[in-house]
Amino acid sequence: MTVKILTPFFIGEPEPGLNAITDRDWILNAPPLPADATPQQRMTTLYRALAAQVENAVRAGEMPVSVCGDCLSSIGVLAGLQHAGVQPTLLWFDAHGDFHTWETTASGFLGGMPLAMLVGRGEQTIVTGTDLSPIPENRVILTDGRDLDPGEREAVAASGITHFPQPETLLEMPLPSGALYVHFDVDVINPADAPAMRYPAPGGATAETLHRIFRRLHNSGQIAAISVSAWDTTQNDGGKSQSTALTLLQTLIAG
Repeated sequence: MTVKILTPFFIGEPEPGLNAITDRDWILNAPPLPADATPQQRMTTLYRALAAQVENAVRAGEMPVSVCGDCLSSIGVLAGLQHAGVQPTLLWFDAHGDFHTWETTASGFLGGMPLAMLVGRGEQTIVTGTDLSPIPENRVILTDGRDLDPGEREAVAASGITHFPQPETLLEMPLPSGALYVHFDVDVINPADAPAMRYPAPGGATAETLHRIFRRLHNSGQIAAISVSAWDTTQNDGGKSQSTALTLLQTLIAG
């Protein structure tokens, strides 16, 4: 059984377009947020609540599935897994590295930092606020990451994380043992199959290739949790990106 949790926010701000995917099977994660708080404080509130929902699902023997507008929600999912006693390997599917710190970022965009945060690098406000213990870098696999900024590229190369520029590598190699936490940023998909992205990157695996990879992950029986960083709901592509993303999510859930 799965517990599906929707957090309709992007970097702590409401993302009402995401509400279109909900039905009676979804839990809405939308706690009250103080208007005068910083983005880090707002996201700490959101993802502390998400962590509690993930922990409850795991303790009930169910698999949590999280959808949010940004990748920072992964902090709440991983915190919830840890609180329930699960120490997974993280499979991070993303066109970008999300491995910036304050020292490497040119934009100061928090959405470019979550993977670095998860391993204990850079900004740690949300990590501390959700009682997350940073995951060891040797338990992280960055898959794709075709659009890395220069400072980020060097940081990834010098880190202990594994980087598979070609997602198809996961069809050929033995999977890590133990529990897997799969985080899936929809921009990993080739824009031809999912064009409604805030930060599109040319190239990338097709939806069909990702379907084969995700089916293998599902068939392993090792997935402990799934999180999705969603498409840009403000772009009108006739629902193509939403449909592609939710179909791939269903592959991870049900094969």
